[in-house]
Amino acid sequence: MKNGRTPSPIPPNAPLLCRGVRGATVVSENSAEAVLFATRELLYTMIQVNQIDPDMVASAYFTTTEDITATYPAVAARQLGWFDVPLLCGHEMNVTNGLPHCIRILLHWNTPKSAKEIIHVYLHEAAALRPDKEDVPPVPAEEIEMVMKHWQQETISR
Repeated sequence: MKNGRTPSPIPPNAPLLCRGVRGATVVSENSAEAVLFATRELLYTMIQVNQIDPDMVASAYFTTTEDITATYPAVAARQLGWFDVPLLCGHEMNVTNGLPHCIRILLHWNTPKSAKEIIHVYLHEAAALRPDKEDVPPVPAEEIEMVMKHWQQETISR
């Protein structure tokens, strides 16, 4: 059992689905060494806790906050031997009071595991990025009702 989750047994012929695995960390400075070290640490951890075979990774998307410019975090994946995995880097939105010096990774992973079995990894100060589900503000019932009525009208008119 990891992080309070009991893995379900995977049937031998279970279909592979593409699942997203999220991770984030921070760097203390905008240097190539710091960016690559932090990214490797995050990737190692994501791979280890989810038992990811890199050959089953469909692609990886790396983002940084705009204050990180020293190098591409995807270079760390190449350092780990990910030569055949498509990699892409970009900057996160510049949100007021957002976490600075942050590196995020989204892996697209072909796996028979269910979405509930995926362990998302948030290291160091980035742990604050993942609010508990109870902290997510609810959507007002009137808004849901309005969207559903609009959707039904659109479906009927087709």
